[in-house]
Amino acid sequence: MHTVLPFFLAMIAAIVLLNMWATKLKIAYPILLVVFGLLVSLVPGLPTVKINPDLIFFIFLPPLLFEASWSISFKEMRRWWRIIGSFAFLVVFFTALSVAVVSNYFIPGFSIALGFLLGGIVSPPDAVSTGAIMKFVRIPKTTSAILEGESLLNDASSLIIFRFALIAIGTGQFVWQEASLTFLWMIVGGAGLGLLLAWIFVQIHKRLPTDASSDIALTLIEPYLMYWLAEQFHSSGVLAVVCGGLYMSSKRLIFLSSTSRIRGYSVWESFVFILNGIVFLIIGLELPEIVGGLRSEGIPLNTAINYGVLVTGILIAARIISSYAAMIATIIFRPGVAPRPSSNRRRLMMPLILGWTGMRGVVSLAAALAIPISINGAPFPNRNLILFITFVVILLTLLVQGLTLPYIIRFGHVFDDFIDEEKEEEVRQEIKLKLRQHVYHFLKNKHENELQSHAGLERMLKHWEEKNKANDAEWMSEKNKVIFLEILESQRQYLSELNKDVSINEEIIRHQLYQLDLEEERLRMI
Repeated sequence: MHTVLPFFLAMIAAIVLLNMWATKLKIAYPILLVVFGLLVSLVPGLPTVKINPDLIFFIFLPPLLFEASWSISFKEMRRWWRIIGSFAFLVVFFTALSVAVVSNYFIPGFSIALGFLLGGIVSPPDAVSTGAIMKFVRIPKTTSAILEGESLLNDASSLIIFRFALIAIGTGQFVWQEASLTFLWMIVGGAGLGLLLAWIFVQIHKRLPTDASSDIALTLIEPYLMYWLAEQFHSSGVLAVVCGGLYMSSKRLIFLSSTSRIRGYSVWESFVFILNGIVFLIIGLELPEIVGGLRSEGIPLNTAINYGVLVTGILIAARIISSYAAMIATIIFRPGVAPRPSSNRRRLMMPLILGWTGMRGVVSLAAALAIPISINGAPFPNRNLILFITFVVILLTLLVQGLTLPYIIRFGHVFDDFIDEEKEEEVRQEIKLKLRQHVYHFLKNKHENELQSHAGLERMLKHWEEKNKANDAEWMSEKNKVIFLEILESQRQYLSELNKDVSINEEIIRHQLYQLDLEEERLRMI
């Protein structure tokens, strides 16, 4: 314990330093973490990092999925649900099928079931890697919403494939009727249990006298409870966490105070950053043990690398083919919603960009490490080879796609027609103007008597944006503080209604809501 603890503390320190370095170099930090983990693993004498395969899903997936569901725009998900659903389910299944067929044909000892297991592991793109790379390039909200929504749901579909493949390998048979019913229950049961538990959690937050610390502590355990309970009922824990997180996110203004929202955002951002960093470091640290397992099984390293490159090529090709197929299907069957770029070259480039965003990461590693060491009393077939192929896939997609994607977007001028910074700034200014008008009418209609007798409120009505210049001791009393808090709550309700307009970017709305939370905190501290 005394030797492992300093090692883990050093890992966290390395994660922070590498993230700062990645920001300076303007590359995604997962790339540096994987490479650093690989280099560290070559240092002799370091403790071996081992995680119980039964715990890998439970430790990492629930909080990562929960945080992602709070960050995504549900409005945009609902708007683009067709293409998100096709990428999250149909594309994942097509990718897993492609990997299964190719691996069964080219890799000795790989059955179709084992191929589907590998396909389920490596088929879902990683949202963390994509999000980290997108920090350095600007893409339209449509594309980002599709990528974010897909990343939430494709984890569930790939893990369902993973689970069915494990059953087929263990039993040696696959009954389609039973599998269909099980699949239906995993989808419906997981989503239903997640929503039910989320509703219960919202009621707990609302009815109990919680403060910011207890609210944050509860949100840290809630995704684990959703995942665990759904798995106990043999449904999808991933879908339970995603659906429950989306529901709670939509109700955040109802059951969380401004203090809980502000502090919770910081806590969750740091918590998820550390979790992601540890996982990407583990990817590199696990390689020597995996290579040792390959040697013990008599598989040459060059051969295993070739298999990894082959599977990576299949994954990239399958996703790009799916992107073009989705574009063609949209143009044929729903031409009204198809994007209209200014040139055919850009029309052809957009599916390529969407297909090139398929970096693999956390979920693939977690699924690979969760493969049981033995099955039916015998060693699991080709476990080390599957782990090694997964590592090669993660490494190649991060390095090749991750490093080239920003340049393809930037120098290809793919999204120049879709990003209008001046228009976005006009929307921000328009929302601010509407908020000031809303506050003016709110004060006139509800607090007209107080306005006539209080100089501070009169100044606020005339100069809303300059209200912070007034001396707090001169114009703020407990009675007036209540009025100001009512104003803030009225603005939140107004923004929530305004967010129903699909033409308004939800990020702008969330930014304004965050500003209101900060303003409320300032008022409460007076």
